[in-house]
Amino acid sequence: MAASYIIFLLKPHSRNFNKRLVKTPKLYFYDTGLLCYLLGIRTLKNLDMHSQRGAIFETYIISELYKSSFNSGIEPPMYYWRDSQGHEVDLIIEDGENLLPVEIKSGQTISGSMMSNLDYWCKQNGTESGMLIYGGNDNYSRKGIQVRSWASV
Repeated sequence: MAASYIIFLLKPHSRNFNKRLVKTPKLYFYDTGLLCYLLGIRTLKNLDMHSQRGAIFETYIISELYKSSFNSGIEPPMYYWRDSQGHEVDLIIEDGENLLPVEIKSGQTISGSMMSNLDYWCKQNGTESGMLIYGGNDNYSRKGIQVRSWASV
C-alpha cells in the first residue's frame, strides 16, 4: 500500500533521552478525503461529530507537511515520539541536530492540557522550543511554545 502512495509510515524518533521508547511506526493516509470516505464520513457535520475527528485532523496536518517536504525534493525528516509511560508528541521535525516537537490538536481553543506532552518532552530534552498546531485562527507564543493556526502552517 505504501508504494501506491495511499498511505505512509511515520517512524518513531529513536535518538532520544529515553531508552524505553515505543518503536512501532504510525500509519497515515496521504488523502484525508479517502480516509473520511472509508470511515463513512460524508459531510462536514459528520466529521465534526465523529469520534476520530482529532486523528483525522492530525493526519491532515502531518500528510500536508510530509507532501511539502517531498515536493521540495527532500526526504521528510519527520518522526513521532512515544515513551512506555504513554507520553507522546505527534511530530518531531529534525533539522540537523535540532529537534522541533509538534503537537497537533483539532480544537479551536487552547487549553493548558494540550501542551502537557510538549512540556514533558521539552523538560526531558532541556529545550523550551516547541509548536502547537490547532484548529483555531490565531498565531502567538505561550511559555516558549509557538501556537500556530492550521491555516498558517
